[in-house]
Amino acid sequence: MPTILLVDDDDDTRDLMREGLRRRGYDVNDVPTGAACIEWMRDHDVDVVITDVQMPGMSGVELCDVLQARNPNVLSILLTGVATVDTAIGAIRAGAYDFLTKPVTLTGLEVTLRRAFDHLEVKHEVRRLRASVDIDAPIPNLVGESRALREMTAVIRRVADSDTTVMISGESGTGKELVARSLHELSNRRDEPFVAINCGAVAPSLLESELFGHIRGAFTDAKTSRHGLFLQAGAGTIFLDEIGEMPLEMQVKLLRTVQERTVRPVGGDEELPFSARLLTATNRDLETEIEEHRFREDLFYRINVVAIVVPPLRERGADILVLAQHMLEKIATRSSKPLPQVSPDAARKLTEYDWPGNVRELENSIERAMALCDGIQIAPENLPEKIQHYAPRRLELSTATSTQIMTLDEMERRYVRQVLASLNGNKTHAARVLGIDRRSLYRRLEAPVHRSRSDTD
Repeated sequence: MPTILLVDDDDDTRDLMREGLRRRGYDVNDVPTGAACIEWMRDHDVDVVITDVQMPGMSGVELCDVLQARNPNVLSILLTGVATVDTAIGAIRAGAYDFLTKPVTLTGLEVTLRRAFDHLEVKHEVRRLRASVDIDAPIPNLVGESRALREMTAVIRRVADSDTTVMISGESGTGKELVARSLHELSNRRDEPFVAINCGAVAPSLLESELFGHIRGAFTDAKTSRHGLFLQAGAGTIFLDEIGEMPLEMQVKLLRTVQERTVRPVGGDEELPFSARLLTATNRDLETEIEEHRFREDLFYRINVVAIVVPPLRERGADILVLAQHMLEKIATRSSKPLPQVSPDAARKLTEYDWPGNVRELENSIERAMALCDGIQIAPENLPEKIQHYAPRRLELSTATSTQIMTLDEMERRYVRQVLASLNGNKTHAARVLGIDRRSLYRRLEAPVHRSRSDTD
């Protein structure tokens, strides 16, 4: 369902229109001024803006003009008390999709909205067709239109056709391998092999042979010589997933490989050159791993020439529903079943949930819902119970007893530790959430503990 933003300085009018449209199943928010509309759209995705013409400050026509310049994909519908030729000409010149004369009925407004939504679908289809013939257009494997995704895909396009080593970081289930494959498919190596390995899924004793190969007789089962993945990738791409799981002794050998652009098979004496591009990925905070002596700093700087951070699903807003629809279409096609619609209540549950498992968890939930629904509509009860009953988590900071009083420094230190614990010890993410740099985070964690004092002192 497209998102709608109402703009009107009259509170009663806004309230009536908002509640009326919500009762009819629309996703609606409202603001009182044109300036507030522009501010709202900096952080939220909006498809249709319904605005009054006569407002203090910025008029509806002026707002429409600004939106056309800044957000050309947003449709504007103007509401006017007096429909004159000048108003109509002004609205058309400002790029308005339509304008209605007050008083506006919900039925009349809904007819206009349905036409606007049809128009949006046509525009989206045109963009999709253009993307299919333009390598610089939105990346097919990365579904969504949120700001976070657009910023990431912009970086992918800029570095895809270079030989630069890229490190992809992000939480588990965000789609880091999809990003790696997109880098490969948009590069001039696209016709060469894409070879991937999960460093945490291979036993340390076998990892060296998998990566660099071995010669005959190098170990008990080495009955023939075998090229490792670096050579198997040829002139294509080798992707080392979960590189943070790699043992330290293997990190030393990988560092030499990256520096010299050669590999030495297990049991061999000869250095063999390779030409594949190296991509890596991790869900760990490698800077913290370096500080705790679990990852080599020199290797980190070799593989982190360009960093791409894959945003977690909870930061991608309406992309959750876009992805859900995409997954439903794939499942329906694969199983030859009719495509169900997602009910407004189920859509709200999906967007409110925190998605700790990210895209992988969403895919699992959608497949479950598809199996349990009536074939016509996905309802809230078709979703996993933890999504049905989800309530946003809040950090609560309390003292040991009702009479204990802590200093501000100690309260700050405890809060920082709780945020860090909620993010599984990821100091980089914790610093970002707290709005401070990593050095400030360490300073707060290492600050001396002051004794709490009782209110009876």
